[in-house]
Amino acid sequence: MPMQTTQQWFETCLGQYLLEREQSYFDQAVADVFGYNAIQVGFPQHDFLRSNRMPLRFSVGIEKNVVLRAAPDFLPIESNSIDLVLLPHVLEFSSNPHQILREVQRVLMPEGHVIVCGFNPRSLWGVRRWFGSARYDFPWRGNFIALPRLKDWLTLLDFEMTAGRLCCYAPPFSQEKWLRQFNFMEAAGDRWWPISGGVYFLQAVKRVHGMRVIKPEWKDVLAARRGVVPVARRFNGNTAGEEPRIAARTKTKVRGKE
Repeated sequence: MPMQTTQQWFETCLGQYLLEREQSYFDQAVADVFGYNAIQVGFPQHDFLRSNRMPLRFSVGIEKNVVLRAAPDFLPIESNSIDLVLLPHVLEFSSNPHQILREVQRVLMPEGHVIVCGFNPRSLWGVRRWFGSARYDFPWRGNFIALPRLKDWLTLLDFEMTAGRLCCYAPPFSQEKWLRQFNFMEAAGDRWWPISGGVYFLQAVKRVHGMRVIKPEWKDVLAARRGVVPVARRFNGNTAGEEPRIAARTKTKVRGKE
Protein backbone atom coordinates (compact mmCIF):
# COMPACT_ATOMS: atom_id res chain seq x y z
CA MET A 1 0.00 0.00 0.00
CA PRO A 2 1.53 3.37 -1.02
CA MET A 3 2.37 5.86 1.70
CA GLN A 4 -0.13 8.67 2.22
CA THR A 5 1.00 12.24 1.70
CA THR A 6 0.26 14.87 4.31
CA GLN A 7 -2.36 16.53 2.13
CA GLN A 8 -4.06 13.21 1.40
CA TRP A 9 -4.28 12.48 5.12
CA PHE A 10 -5.91 15.85 5.83
CA GLU A 11 -8.54 15.00 3.22
CA THR A 12 -9.63 11.89 5.16
CA CYS A 13 -12.42 12.05 7.73
CA LEU A 14 -9.90 11.92 10.58
CA GLY A 15 -7.84 14.67 8.98
CA GLN A 16 -10.94 16.82 8.57
CA TYR A 17 -11.89 16.15 12.19
CA LEU A 18 -8.47 17.42 13.28
CA LEU A 19 -8.35 20.36 10.88
CA GLU A 20 -11.75 21.66 11.92
CA ARG A 21 -10.71 21.86 15.59
CA GLU A 22 -7.30 23.34 14.89
CA GLN A 23 -8.68 26.00 12.56
CA SER A 24 -11.26 26.96 15.16
CA TYR A 25 -8.61 27.35 17.86
CA PHE A 26 -6.21 29.37 15.72
CA ASP A 27 -9.01 31.66 14.51
CA GLN A 28 -9.80 32.52 18.11
CA ALA A 29 -6.21 32.67 19.41
CA VAL A 30 -4.68 34.97 16.77
CA ALA A 31 -7.59 37.39 16.44
CA ASP A 32 -6.48 39.62 19.32
CA VAL A 33 -2.69 39.44 18.88
CA PHE A 34 -1.60 42.83 17.59
CA GLY A 35 1.54 44.06 15.88
CA TYR A 36 2.88 44.39 12.35
CA ASN A 37 4.40 41.06 11.22
CA ALA A 38 3.12 37.50 11.65
CA ILE A 39 4.44 34.26 10.16
CA GLN A 40 3.16 30.71 9.94
CA VAL A 41 5.90 28.10 9.73
CA GLY A 42 4.79 25.03 7.77
CA PHE A 43 1.46 23.77 6.41
CA PRO A 44 0.90 26.72 4.04
CA GLN A 45 -2.12 24.95 2.48
CA HIS A 46 -4.04 25.84 5.66
CA ASP A 47 -4.25 29.53 6.54
CA PHE A 48 -4.19 29.57 10.33
CA LEU A 49 -3.51 33.34 10.32
CA ARG A 50 -6.67 34.26 8.44
CA SER A 51 -8.40 35.97 11.40
CA ASN A 52 -5.33 38.00 12.42
CA ARG A 53 -5.28 41.69 11.50
CA MET A 54 -1.57 42.43 11.19
CA PRO A 55 -0.63 44.19 7.92
CA LEU A 56 2.02 41.59 6.99
CA ARG A 57 1.18 37.87 7.30
CA PHE A 58 3.01 35.20 5.36
CA SER A 59 3.97 31.53 5.39
CA VAL A 60 7.47 30.09 5.72
CA GLY A 61 8.64 26.57 4.94
CA ILE A 62 10.22 24.21 2.47
CA GLU A 63 6.99 23.59 0.55
CA LYS A 64 6.54 25.00 -2.95
CA ASN A 65 3.52 27.18 -2.22
CA VAL A 66 4.98 29.23 0.64
CA VAL A 67 5.68 32.95 0.47
CA LEU A 68 9.19 32.57 1.92
CA ARG A 69 10.88 29.28 1.12
CA ALA A 70 13.33 28.47 3.90
CA ALA A 71 14.18 25.79 6.44
CA PRO A 72 12.39 26.38 9.76
CA ASP A 73 15.60 25.90 11.75
CA PHE A 74 17.46 28.67 9.87
CA LEU A 75 15.05 31.50 9.11
CA PRO A 76 16.35 34.30 6.82
CA ILE A 77 14.50 36.88 8.89
CA GLU A 78 15.91 39.81 10.85
CA SER A 79 16.19 39.36 14.62
CA ASN A 80 13.55 41.01 16.81
CA SER A 81 11.27 41.77 13.87
CA ILE A 82 8.26 39.43 14.16
CA ASP A 83 5.27 39.87 16.47
CA LEU A 84 3.61 36.46 16.09
CA VAL A 85 4.86 33.01 15.05
CA LEU A 86 2.67 29.95 14.52
CA LEU A 87 4.21 26.47 14.67
CA PRO A 88 1.50 23.99 13.58
CA HIS A 89 2.93 20.44 13.83
CA VAL A 90 6.43 21.56 12.91
CA LEU A 91 8.49 20.43 15.89
CA GLU A 92 7.49 16.74 15.90
CA PHE A 93 8.46 16.34 12.23
CA SER A 94 11.85 17.99 12.55
CA SER A 95 15.18 16.36 13.38
CA ASN A 96 16.19 19.48 15.32
CA PRO A 97 13.17 20.97 17.16
CA HIS A 98 15.41 22.82 19.66
CA GLN A 99 17.00 24.83 16.85
CA ILE A 100 13.58 25.77 15.47
CA LEU A 101 12.59 27.16 18.86
CA ARG A 102 15.87 29.06 19.10
CA GLU A 103 15.19 30.64 15.71
CA VAL A 104 11.68 31.57 16.80
CA GLN A 105 13.10 33.19 19.93
CA ARG A 106 15.60 35.11 17.82
CA VAL A 107 13.18 36.54 15.26
CA LEU A 108 10.46 37.42 17.78
CA MET A 109 10.33 40.92 19.19
CA PRO A 110 10.34 41.31 22.97
CA GLU A 111 6.80 40.52 24.15
CA GLY A 112 6.20 38.69 20.85
CA HIS A 113 3.90 35.66 20.78
CA VAL A 114 4.40 32.08 19.68
CA ILE A 115 1.64 29.47 19.37
CA VAL A 116 2.68 25.83 19.11
CA CYS A 117 0.38 23.01 18.02
CA GLY A 118 1.49 19.41 18.45
CA PHE A 119 0.36 15.82 18.83
CA ASN A 120 0.16 14.57 22.40
CA PRO A 121 2.07 11.29 22.97
CA ARG A 122 0.14 10.74 26.21
CA SER A 123 -3.17 10.17 24.47
CA LEU A 124 -5.03 7.63 22.36
CA TRP A 125 -3.47 9.34 19.35
CA GLY A 126 -0.03 8.73 20.81
CA VAL A 127 -0.81 5.05 21.34
CA ARG A 128 -2.20 4.68 17.82
CA ARG A 129 1.14 5.42 16.15
CA TRP A 130 2.66 2.18 17.46
CA PHE A 131 0.20 -0.12 15.69
CA GLY A 132 -0.29 -1.19 12.08
CA SER A 133 1.52 -0.39 8.88
CA ALA A 134 0.00 3.12 8.91
CA ARG A 135 2.59 4.14 11.50
CA TYR A 136 4.79 5.09 8.57
CA ASP A 137 2.20 7.59 7.36
CA PHE A 138 1.43 11.09 8.55
CA PRO A 139 0.97 11.85 11.42
CA TRP A 140 2.00 8.60 13.10
CA ARG A 141 5.58 8.72 11.86
CA GLY A 142 6.23 11.91 13.83
CA ASN A 143 8.30 12.16 17.00
CA PHE A 144 5.54 13.38 19.31
CA ILE A 145 6.77 15.75 22.03
CA ALA A 146 5.21 15.64 25.50
CA LEU A 147 3.70 18.89 26.69
CA PRO A 148 5.81 19.15 29.90
CA ARG A 149 8.99 18.74 27.85
CA LEU A 150 7.92 21.47 25.43
CA LYS A 151 7.21 23.80 28.35
CA ASP A 152 10.71 23.15 29.71
CA TRP A 153 12.28 23.97 26.34
CA LEU A 154 10.35 27.24 26.09
CA THR A 155 11.18 28.21 29.67
CA LEU A 156 14.91 27.77 28.99
CA LEU A 157 14.52 30.22 26.08
CA ASP A 158 12.91 32.82 28.36
CA PHE A 159 9.36 32.28 27.19
CA GLU A 160 6.46 32.64 29.56
CA MET A 161 3.49 30.36 29.04
CA THR A 162 0.26 32.35 28.84
CA ALA A 163 -2.46 29.96 27.61
CA GLY A 164 -3.07 26.46 26.32
CA ARG A 165 -5.67 23.86 25.51
CA LEU A 166 -6.10 20.26 24.39
CA CYS A 167 -8.59 18.85 21.88
CA CYS A 168 -9.35 15.71 19.82
CA TYR A 169 -10.28 13.42 22.71
CA ALA A 170 -12.05 10.90 20.49
CA PRO A 171 -10.03 7.84 19.43
CA PRO A 172 -8.36 8.33 16.03
CA PHE A 173 -10.74 6.15 14.03
CA SER A 174 -10.35 6.17 10.28
CA GLN A 175 -14.09 5.70 9.66
CA GLU A 176 -16.48 8.60 9.99
CA LYS A 177 -19.29 6.61 11.63
CA TRP A 178 -17.04 5.69 14.56
CA LEU A 179 -15.85 9.25 14.95
CA ARG A 180 -19.46 10.41 15.16
CA GLN A 181 -20.33 7.78 17.77
CA PHE A 182 -17.43 8.87 19.99
CA ASN A 183 -18.01 12.58 19.49
CA PHE A 184 -19.34 12.79 23.07
CA MET A 185 -15.75 12.37 24.29
CA GLU A 186 -14.87 15.79 22.91
CA ALA A 187 -17.20 17.56 25.33
CA ALA A 188 -16.34 15.31 28.27
CA GLY A 189 -12.60 15.36 27.71
CA ASP A 190 -11.88 18.80 29.17
CA ARG A 191 -13.63 17.80 32.38
CA TRP A 192 -12.73 14.17 32.95
CA TRP A 193 -9.36 13.61 31.26
CA PRO A 194 -8.02 17.09 30.42
CA ILE A 195 -4.43 15.98 29.74
CA SER A 196 -5.34 13.19 27.31
CA GLY A 197 -6.38 15.14 24.24
CA GLY A 198 -4.80 14.00 21.01
CA VAL A 199 -3.59 17.52 20.15
CA TYR A 200 -2.37 20.36 22.35
CA PHE A 201 -1.99 24.10 21.82
CA LEU A 202 0.49 26.16 23.80
CA GLN A 203 0.81 29.95 23.75
CA ALA A 204 3.89 31.74 25.08
CA VAL A 205 5.37 35.24 25.17
CA LYS A 206 9.03 36.13 24.75
CA ARG A 207 10.34 37.89 27.84
CA VAL A 208 13.57 39.91 27.93
CA HIS A 209 15.30 40.22 31.29
CA GLY A 210 15.95 43.78 32.37
CA MET A 211 13.40 45.25 30.00
CA ARG A 212 10.48 47.20 31.44
CA VAL A 213 7.49 48.27 29.41
CA ILE A 214 6.81 51.93 30.31
CA LYS A 215 3.14 52.81 30.46
CA PRO A 216 1.55 56.21 31.08
CA GLU A 217 0.78 56.89 34.72
CA TRP A 218 -2.76 58.05 34.01
CA LYS A 219 -3.69 58.56 37.68
CA ASP A 220 -0.71 60.87 38.31
CA VAL A 221 -1.42 62.84 35.14
CA LEU A 222 -5.05 63.35 36.07
CA ALA A 223 -4.12 64.35 39.61
CA ALA A 224 -1.67 66.94 38.32
CA ARG A 225 -4.28 68.37 36.00
CA ARG A 226 -6.75 68.75 38.84
CA GLY A 227 -4.19 70.79 40.82
CA VAL A 228 -3.61 73.28 37.98
CA VAL A 229 -6.87 74.65 36.59
CA PRO A 230 -6.73 77.63 34.21
CA VAL A 231 -9.22 80.37 35.20
CA ALA A 232 -9.71 83.91 34.04
CA ARG A 233 -8.58 86.58 36.53
CA ARG A 234 -8.49 90.36 36.04
CA PHE A 235 -5.32 92.00 37.32
CA ASN A 236 -4.84 95.64 38.21
CA GLY A 237 -4.00 97.65 35.22
CA ASN A 238 -6.43 95.96 32.82
CA THR A 239 -8.65 98.50 31.09
CA ALA A 240 -12.03 97.96 29.57
CA GLY A 241 -11.86 96.17 26.30
CA GLU A 242 -8.55 94.49 27.06
CA GLU A 243 -8.37 90.73 27.16
CA PRO A 244 -7.84 89.61 30.76
CA ARG A 245 -4.63 87.72 31.30
CA ILE A 246 -4.94 84.06 32.25
CA ALA A 247 -3.35 82.84 35.46
CA ALA A 248 -3.17 79.35 36.82
CA ARG A 249 -4.89 78.69 40.10
CA THR A 250 -2.28 77.13 42.31
CA LYS A 251 -1.56 76.99 46.00
CA THR A 252 1.20 79.62 45.59
CA LYS A 253 0.17 83.10 46.72
CA VAL A 254 0.78 86.11 44.49
CA ARG A 255 2.41 88.95 46.41
CA GLY A 256 -0.25 91.36 47.44
CA LYS A 257 -2.98 89.05 46.29
CA GLU A 258 -4.17 85.54 47.07
